[in-house]
Amino acid sequence: MKLYLVPTPIGNLDDITLRAIKVLQSVDAILAEDTRTSGVLLRHLTISKPLHSYHIFNEHQTVQRLVNQLKEGKTLALVSDAGTPGISDPGFLLVRECIKNEIPVECLPGPTAFVPALVNSGLPNDRFTFEGFLPHKKGRQTRLSELAGEERTMVFYESPHRLLKTLQQFADLFGSDRPASVSRELTKMFEETQRGSLSELIAYFAQKTIKGEIVICVQGRKGGKGKDAGKAFENEDDDDE
Repeated sequence: MKLYLVPTPIGNLDDITLRAIKVLQSVDAILAEDTRTSGVLLRHLTISKPLHSYHIFNEHQTVQRLVNQLKEGKTLALVSDAGTPGISDPGFLLVRECIKNEIPVECLPGPTAFVPALVNSGLPNDRFTFEGFLPHKKGRQTRLSELAGEERTMVFYESPHRLLKTLQQFADLFGSDRPASVSRELTKMFEETQRGSLSELIAYFAQKTIKGEIVICVQGRKGGKGKDAGKAFENEDDDDE
């Protein structure tokens, strides 16, 4: 009876750990955010195990059933599409219920996108705040307002189609000369990290077709007061998704 949280490669399949392979080979079943994506990895590793869907849209409905299976003695592994379960991916609810029910939980070390992006950014990484994905609409201005005076390096996840808009909001809020970096396609063939001021990054990505998973790192404030976050939303499009 145990739940394993198993990090999976964020791009390069060779980044799977030996221990992760052993766990995936040993469990009774594997819970996957996307069974198609995880199926590719399992076939690559020649692992054949029952694969069940567990994602943001069904986790509330399936948590109790999974807890019951674990109580019956099952050993399960939870994986996300890429990276560590629970980091901007489903996992928290199941872990919390397992702890409530005194079911052992073990999280393996392994890949997650924000760590290599932060270390590779060249920005201070002794102290940082991981913000994940910002809210698309409701709560976005509030969240950014809270970060206006943040002195630690800030780390964000973003989708390709929202990158330019987010960088512009950061420039309006933090100042266009604030140092930052954008990493995309980490560990993959077309991995790229661009470093510079927010204005330089906006100019660079405005000329490109943007693809891939993205991590943005922004240097924290160095003295002085934070700007008014409301200015970053003066041209906000309420219909943007």
